[in-house]
Amino acid sequence: MRTVLGKIGVLGALLGFAVVPHAVQAKSAKEYRKDYQRPKSVPYPDENKYSKAREELGKTLFFDPRLSSSNWISCATCHNPAFSWGDGLPLATGHGMKILGRRTPTILNLAWGEDALFWDGRSDSLEDQALGPIEAAGEMNLPLDQMEKKLQAIASYKPLFEKAYPKEGITRDTVAKAIATYERGVVSGEAPFDRYVKGDDKAISKAAQRGFVLFNEKARCNICHSGWRFTDDSFHDIGVPGKDLGRGKVLEEASLNHAFKTPTLRNADHRGPFMHDGSEADLAAVIDLYNIGGREKRKTLSKDIKPLGLTKSEQADLIEFLHTLTSEDKPVTVPVMPR
Repeated sequence: MRTVLGKIGVLGALLGFAVVPHAVQAKSAKEYRKDYQRPKSVPYPDENKYSKAREELGKTLFFDPRLSSSNWISCATCHNPAFSWGDGLPLATGHGMKILGRRTPTILNLAWGEDALFWDGRSDSLEDQALGPIEAAGEMNLPLDQMEKKLQAIASYKPLFEKAYPKEGITRDTVAKAIATYERGVVSGEAPFDRYVKGDDKAISKAAQRGFVLFNEKARCNICHSGWRFTDDSFHDIGVPGKDLGRGKVLEEASLNHAFKTPTLRNADHRGPFMHDGSEADLAAVIDLYNIGGREKRKTLSKDIKPLGLTKSEQADLIEFLHTLTSEDKPVTVPVMPR
């Protein structure tokens, strides 16, 4: 390790003010690993504790297109496991093949970050989030009272609900709790980076290791993409052009206009295009956006978004590192639907 202090830093010290050099303390990739260790278990709330019956019911509901008025849109239509629990489209498609205003966010690893869900943070739990798209006119377009009656009329659903939530019946609340239970179990598996974190120095390439150091230093990605899920679960204007006010509209707070939730980087290379509006085609384009300090210079632009000066080889190393965050997960089977 070495301390870097340039002429400006010396001058600042002499004059009595603090000047932070570009890299005060250079660290090795190994030293950063402790900040990215995976948890050992999935958290479930006391009011909706895990059971196998609840997970199985939630999975069935998640894949059932009858939770839409058209009988062809399910939760899995947009949150497809084959696309890293997104849909692979720039913008989501809803009821009547309507193109919606935002890209489908992944549901990977949400059990650890459900205080403010959706791109704009308008839901504060997975239970609340589960019902939103079902009743939204532009998405699944099924009013919740109609959803309850529809499911109550399907005989084979009754024993599934009774086993999962005894004596609670088939209601919007039990539907929400079951889907939320299933979604909490949607967790990305061990990736090459996780093996590196555990101490296997050969789990990722030298280029990826260089990219990991860049991620934490010069590129400053870790400011927002922190922890094992690579997200701070917060909201930032990163300079994506457009009129969507995001978090600012939800909170009616102008300083948060154009701020959107930091997405996880886990399995990100299976989930393009990127950003809330799908405007960045691939990881190289995303890094370019950050490298130039955002494409739209607004008053609300995050103070952490500024030109980075990354070289082409450094950008390539960053992409190499991002690939190491992708896990090879078991294929997801579609359940047989109750009749």
